[in-house]
Amino acid sequence: MTTVNDRTASSGTGSDLTDQEIFQAHEGGKLGVGVTAPLTSARDLSIAYTPGVAKVSRAIAADASLADRYTWTQQLVAVVSDGTAVLGLGDIGPRASLPVMEGKSALFKEFGGLNSIPLVLDTTDVDEIVETLVRLRPSFGAVNLEDVAAPRCFELERRLIEALDCPVMHDDQHGTAVVTLAALTNAAKVVGRELGSLRVVIAGAGAAGVACAKILHTAGVGEIIVTDSRGVIHEGRDNLTPIKRELLGYTNPRGVTGALADAIKGADVLVGVSGGTISEEEISTMAEGAIVFALSNPDPEILPDVAARHASVVATGRSDFPNQINNVLAFPGIFRGALEAGSRMITDRMKVAAAEAIAAVAADDLSADYIVPSPLDPRVAPEVTAAVARAAREDGVAPN
Repeated sequence: MTTVNDRTASSGTGSDLTDQEIFQAHEGGKLGVGVTAPLTSARDLSIAYTPGVAKVSRAIAADASLADRYTWTQQLVAVVSDGTAVLGLGDIGPRASLPVMEGKSALFKEFGGLNSIPLVLDTTDVDEIVETLVRLRPSFGAVNLEDVAAPRCFELERRLIEALDCPVMHDDQHGTAVVTLAALTNAAKVVGRELGSLRVVIAGAGAAGVACAKILHTAGVGEIIVTDSRGVIHEGRDNLTPIKRELLGYTNPRGVTGALADAIKGADVLVGVSGGTISEEEISTMAEGAIVFALSNPDPEILPDVAARHASVVATGRSDFPNQINNVLAFPGIFRGALEAGSRMITDRMKVAAAEAIAAVAADDLSADYIVPSPLDPRVAPEVTAAVARAAREDGVAPN
């Protein structure tokens, strides 16, 4: 049995949180179900339940599309995880991942106004997860995949997009990528550069690294090099997974080889999503006016005060440093925009639109310490929602 006391939590956030207040806040979970229809009279009961509800059910039986109007599905996101890559904790299993998924659902409600339910599945088999969600499809309007380990996460997302007629997104991939693009868009303005002129090195070829490479390429970044634990991903390597080999279609055009230290020399931008460490000496070899995003949590690849000795703009994934690259800037608005538009999926264009909207919120007050808005900025979700809905209609995946 876990016991708690008043010890300060070793969260690495610089806060004075105690174990006791953390555990007390989670007692009974962080979610509940609210009632939106009045139930204070016999007439209310007759409308909300029997006999009145039968009329609604008959109408939906005759026209399934009416479920979007007369049930909560069009505002309901399923947060789905198998617990294999949870925050910085790794493979802790579905039950231990549930507090995180509850937290994600709470963020959907608070920042996107969307209902959300956490679904943790006691299987890591892609076929079984897909089959489960296909069978549950009438119960939700969208799927947010969360904390599924690479490389299975790539296959799982692809299979679900093919199998389900609703928006599906793995937030660990695309949420991170969207906010990274937004931050880089504004960081480039701070240092007086265009995206197309930048040489970017991405340290890490997992879920977030692959998604960052893809969206930065889509947005027109000049050159992208990706590294993994064995060094630069290049044509000459014989140990590449299919996903890493796909990266070669749009990264490393000069055929750079070697280690991260070799790739980073003269680079304009470093995006760290590796969980490893990067030395000050390596950062010092980057180009003048360098941009460093050290996004691993809770420990950045390099501390921002050290990186700032050589870089003009520095960002991390932590809330106790400036320029937090936080997924909550992206996913509530992306899903709300997709659902409000009636989109069948979330496209690359919708993700880029979300990044542009996030960047625009901060654009009037840019500085080296302010390249993205705060996750608490109330302007973000509405702007992202509108941009994503518009992009969905332009892409033809939602009705005009």
